[in-house]
Amino acid sequence: MPAKVPITDNHMHIDPRARGLEAVREFQKSGGTHIILVTKPSWSLGIEVKTPEDYLAVFDETVEIASKIREIGVGAFPVMGVHPAEISKLTEYMELSEATEIMKKGLELAAGYVERGLAVGIKSGRPHYPVSEDVWAASNEIMEHAFTLGKEQDCAVQLHTESVGEPELQDIAERAKKTGIKMYRVVKHYSPPLVKTCEELGIFPGVISVKGAIEKAIEEGTRFMMETDYIDDPDRPGAVLGPKTIPKRTIKLMETYGEEPFWIIHKENPEKVYDIEIEL
Repeated sequence: MPAKVPITDNHMHIDPRARGLEAVREFQKSGGTHIILVTKPSWSLGIEVKTPEDYLAVFDETVEIASKIREIGVGAFPVMGVHPAEISKLTEYMELSEATEIMKKGLELAAGYVERGLAVGIKSGRPHYPVSEDVWAASNEIMEHAFTLGKEQDCAVQLHTESVGEPELQDIAERAKKTGIKMYRVVKHYSPPLVKTCEELGIFPGVISVKGAIEKAIEEGTRFMMETDYIDDPDRPGAVLGPKTIPKRTIKLMETYGEEPFWIIHKENPEKVYDIEIEL
């Protein structure tokens, strides 16, 4: 069934070692049209990072998958970056200061893909699990470096962070503001439906589309995107949410809310945030 409205997933991983394009076809068959394709962490490619250049294999693979996704008729826009949990992997075999530098340089290499038109944003953030104070401080330094790069490239920075409420979002917003990045380019991936709070702070939420979340988000407005964080991991099939989730949920919600809000959520918002064109 061809989509009447574009349906965009703001955060998906596609892994050629897992379901790969089969997951994309499932998304497409359910009505999905566009994917913001986020790089997998280096360890999912079995890479032990020793230099920033080791991230290039991850970035190049993402570019390649994106072009294969486009061949089957789904829009794919890569977001390149360094997963914030890398800091815990790296510090197993190097000093924190060296790990911090490698991650910052990795983000600079990611920004180079944006500059060359091969990616539409950078991925960064801070660990989503408890860490020591010095690791937390280093992670914030890395995230702020990503904001600076986002300002230089005028591109989106997608954030993977701890669970957030208003205080955490405020802290992130303050760190972003001091770099001068346009605030609507700061995307909180895996966001709760705190649409108004994010709007007040300037951050753009990618609402994780669990049951009931989109209804809650729509009560607060249409300034958000929808995402599954589908990780395409052979050991965790369907995690976090399966590829069909957003198309199915959108089509169902249109019965209640009509098409109008979803043109904004799936087309206007990602077009503005990532500076892309979402066409059917």
